[in-house]
Amino acid sequence: MTRDRILLIEDDATIGKALKSTLESEGHDVGWFETATAALQDASAHSPALVLLDLGLPDRDGVEVCHEIRVIAPRARVLMVTARAEEIDLVVGLDAGADDYITKPFRLAELLARVRAHLRRVDEDAEPTTRTIGDVTLNHGSRRVSINEREIELRPKEFDLLELLVREAGQAVTRERIMEEVWDEHWFGSTKTLDMHILALRRKLDGSAVTITTLRHVGYRLDP
Repeated sequence: MTRDRILLIEDDATIGKALKSTLESEGHDVGWFETATAALQDASAHSPALVLLDLGLPDRDGVEVCHEIRVIAPRARVLMVTARAEEIDLVVGLDAGADDYITKPFRLAELLARVRAHLRRVDEDAEPTTRTIGDVTLNHGSRRVSINEREIELRPKEFDLLELLVREAGQAVTRERIMEEVWDEHWFGSTKTLDMHILALRRKLDGSAVTITTLRHVGYRLDP
């Protein structure tokens, strides 16, 4: 049984009550709020490990709330729960600092799997650690990456992907493992999102002394 603090921001009483009850039965300390104002006050007081954030709130836009949570609780994982399935809405949310999203209606088992995966990453990031490969330095505690001491900006998933490749530098990392550890342990469907993130990382690492090598039909390897 764990006692990770989860901040649930959901204005639908039926969904909120069900999620709070289920998460508490899993051993989590859950704070449930129907408004952004009350939730942000709680975030300041209790430093949540994970935030389940509904984008459709009555008093504030969920994307704005995500920005504020990133300031108040920078190490919290943010999982957006949204009825907005359009790609542009999801991109805006991820750019605001969210780590992941799930659209309504969702399967409870899938949501719980994502909660467990994100809380594991919170535990992994608990101790600030710096790794340097070639001229690339990655700091896990501050979630910063620099090339020759010049910081580069990465989206949350880009950082998680690079962190895994750096941790396994010189070793082959399969597509299946990447999807499980960076996205979802129960991921089903296309892995096209992985290819897009690899392309983005390669652009941002261009000019550095490391290379992300594609291993056909296997996965990727970070080479110094």
